[in-house]
Formats: sequence, structure tokens, C-alpha cells
Amino acid sequence: MGRAQGARAQMALGFETIYGTPPAANSFWKMPFASSTLGSEQPLLNSELLGYGRDPLPPVKDAITADGNVVVPIDARFFGIWLKMLMGDPTTTGASAPYSHEFASGSWALPSASIELQNPDVPSYRMVSGVKANTLNFQMQRSGLVTATIECVAQGEDTETSSSAGTLEELGLTRFGSFNGEIHREGAQLGNVVSGTVNYTNNLDRVETIRNDGKIEGADPSIAALTGEIVVRFADTTLLDQATAGDPCELRFAYELDTDTSLEIVAHAVYLPKPRLPIEGPGGMQATFAWQAALDQVEGRMSTITLVNDMADYSNPL
Repeated sequence: MGRAQGARAQMALGFETIYGTPPAANSFWKMPFASSTLGSEQPLLNSELLGYGRDPLPPVKDAITADGNVVVPIDARFFGIWLKMLMGDPTTTGASAPYSHEFASGSWALPSASIELQNPDVPSYRMVSGVKANTLNFQMQRSGLVTATIECVAQGEDTETSSSAGTLEELGLTRFGSFNGEIHREGAQLGNVVSGTVNYTNNLDRVETIRNDGKIEGADPSIAALTGEIVVRFADTTLLDQATAGDPCELRFAYELDTDTSLEIVAHAVYLPKPRLPIEGPGGMQATFAWQAALDQVEGRMSTITLVNDMADYSNPL
């Protein structure tokens, strides 16, 4: 037996047909990730009983909680798997590559997945089942690696000494970089932007029923939310005027390598608050707009995410 190292760890992901039931072996992708806290924990409850002296009685096991965050690269292929978990099945168009996968907000049918975290040196293979994606968070900036944090809610975890995922499907990794990013407002590139953040949440509601295995019954989506921040150099009053008027605008966050490889996140109706304009020294002034999106009556949705790549679909590999 060896000691587990992160460099040797692997992650396998497959979509479930039945909530909480892992798919068959050889139906998993090998997923790239930077870090993960996904797993289950079961705390102990201290005894409250008196009359047995100063030394405490044995603790009692509490309910199991399975959740955690996964930090993943924003790339041309694998990111669509996380988007499917977050927003449901996409509408895919194209008879051959490039294919366009359109993910729409507002779906009530969000798929669950099983994720196996593998440490072969121990060996320890932890299958986390009933995984649903609750939130997506990422930042756009001038330089640096482009990653996203996916917060997940799961039903439970089972540990084995060998893998249940079988042979993993490996895809080529094509990452987007900060250099490929841009932010548009109403179809025109937004100038003087220092940084921007995007946060999407499903507001999953854990169904915490009484069971003899301590697991939850499910995780149901509630009202979704799409929010974020835009930090701009104070060079004009375009955003301030919109915030004062209370009118919505369309914001588009995009990464593009070429015409066949791109990611576009569109918030169709974005509302801006009126921020303070602090003067913090002799340098340039910046304004931070904490925006929030809402349902656009014309589009019939709050947000659309379009991923263009060479994958025909996002069903499980066979």
C-alpha cells in the first residue's frame, strides 16, 4: 500500500438513469480537475446524559452529508458535461463538426451523475452518487488560468478497493485562456473592464427524509439566480445611466479560440444597481456593478449558454 497523492488522483463521471444509482462500467468520462472537496461526512453527537461521572458516554452518529466543490478548467469539451448537470440537456445542432450545444436556464429536469474519485496507491475508490450541480462560479480577467468552481450536492458515497467505473473515455483537452475572453453589452464590446464574475445557482433543495442509510431522498431545483460583478475604470457614464434609469441590458461573456471552438454565456435581461464612485488616491477610479439577471419576456428565459465544439452529443460513452 502506498500514500495517496493528488498528482495520482483521477476523477470519473457518468450520468445516472436512476437517481443515486451509478451507471454501468465503461460509461464514464475521465474528467480533468484542479481540486475537489466532493465526498460525504458523518459527524458525531456528544452524549448529553448525566449521572455517569465526569467521563462522557460514547457519541452517537449523526446524519450523512454528501457535497463539495470541484474546480475544473473551462474548456471546449469537458465543460459541456458540467453545463448539462447545471442546466439540463442541451439542444444540439449540426450534421457534422462543429456542433453547437445550446443550454437554456429554467429547466426543471436536471440530471444527476455518479462521480468516482480514485486514489490507486491506497487503493481507495470513492463513488459519490446522486450528484447534482448547484452553483457555477468563475471570474474573467486579463491574465491567468481560466477555471470554474462547481458546487455539488450528492446523495451518498460508497468506498471500494477497486474501480467500478471501468475503462474511462478520454477526450482531448482544449482550454480557453484569459486572452480569449471578452464581455459585450448590447452586442458591442464593453470597454474599460478590469474584471468580471459570473455566478449561476439552481438553489437546490435537499429532500431530507428519514431513512435507515442516512442519505437524502433527492435535491430539487428552486428559483434559479444569475448574478455577478463587473469592475470598470470610470471613463464614461453608460453603465451609471442604465443603473439610474433601471432599464435592463444584455450582457455576453465569451471565450473563442476560433469559429469552431467557442463558449458564450448570455444574460438576456441584466439589471444594474447604482454604485458608489470611491476616490481612493491619485490613481484611476473604478466602479463595481453587482449585476443580476432576470427572466427576459422576449427570449422566454434568463440565460443561454452556447458551446461550440466537435462533440456530437453529451450522452454517456459506451
